Amino acid sequence: MKRSIMLFATLLIASAASAQHYYQDAKNPDITRHTLHNSSQRVEFVLPEVNGYTIYKADLHTHSIYSDGDCTPEFRVREAWYDGLDVLAITEHVEYRRHEGNMIKALGGILPEGTKAQNHNIINKAADERGIASDLNLPVELARKTAKGYGLTIISGVEITRTPETIGHYNALFTTDNNAIYDADPAESMRKARAQGALIMHNHPGWRRTSLEQTEAERGFYAAGLIDGVEVMNGSSFYPLAIDWAHEGKLFVSSNTDIHDATAETYRINGVRRNMTLIFAKDQSVESLREAIAARRTLAYSLGTLAGDEALLRDLFLASMQMRVVAEASNGVKTVALTNMSSVAYVLRYGSGNPVVINPFSTRTAKTNKEGVLRFTVENMWCGSDAQLKIEVRP
Repeated sequence: MKRSIMLFATLLIASAASAQHYYQDAKNPDITRHTLHNSSQRVEFVLPEVNGYTIYKADLHTHSIYSDGDCTPEFRVREAWYDGLDVLAITEHVEYRRHEGNMIKALGGILPEGTKAQNHNIINKAADERGIASDLNLPVELARKTAKGYGLTIISGVEITRTPETIGHYNALFTTDNNAIYDADPAESMRKARAQGALIMHNHPGWRRTSLEQTEAERGFYAAGLIDGVEVMNGSSFYPLAIDWAHEGKLFVSSNTDIHDATAETYRINGVRRNMTLIFAKDQSVESLREAIAARRTLAYSLGTLAGDEALLRDLFLASMQMRVVAEASNGVKTVALTNMSSVAYVLRYGSGNPVVINPFSTRTAKTNKEGVLRFTVENMWCGSDAQLKIEVRP
């Protein structure tokens, strides 16, 4: 009987706590609202300042209904803000606009009879003499208008989209007129974009391929100096060999969602953060972001793993970690407390032991050798196709 009374009391308390989430509407007393009505919040991704630079979280590869995505540019902006981003590139396909026909149907009573989509799928062929009639600048304009209310920086861009098995896809970032970029020759499209000050990024280099061996067309683009960066991570795909490309070719690295659906569907529902390109910049202006990317101050982040330049990875790790000696044995071995002050969970391996994880805003201890040196490998920080970051410090 006593147990039943306690259970009933617990249920009453839980019910009362739940009821407290409802409130009487300030303007209409006949409406009782739940706090869920206006409780959506941005989820921050906290990173330290590194070498005097702020790290801005960016997605440099996204799509909306104006190419082959399922969401509007306005939604993309709100989504990015809630996901903790600071920077968003709008990069619609130049050569592929899947929804164009349905948009024309929806405006059937407004447009001249017989209006049809034109040159809306020219991935594998050249556009005819009519060219591209759609306004490829509109998605960027819509995103920028919405971004003013969220403090996001919008980067104008497009995806130059050709047969993936032989030519590949390339984002032009920091464009000024997307309507002036198309050419039947993809290399000429890149040159037109670069003439506007754009940086060219090689997207998902292994997509629909059996290896990352570059095709004749790709080798030509690289040899001509048309490529500035490479996407080492795209969605759930990771291309470690592309890290080596970046080192050898002095390219910036990036990690992006290439999102077509909602990030809630791809990332949040699985309990993970979206892909991000981490940009080490002086400020959040378009000019500073472009300078940072051109200077290759970027790292790639996807599903808890970071990739890029070894020095930049090391600087980020050391800036994220507070180390203090909490004990010292007579033989010189020190016990060190490592506190992770970032949102990245770091995976460390000491020698041949099993890996350990230092979760965000958490502390673990480790022991130095008798010389007071702490050595370990950060296994989720890749600085090469087969190399993870190695740390050696004297706390």
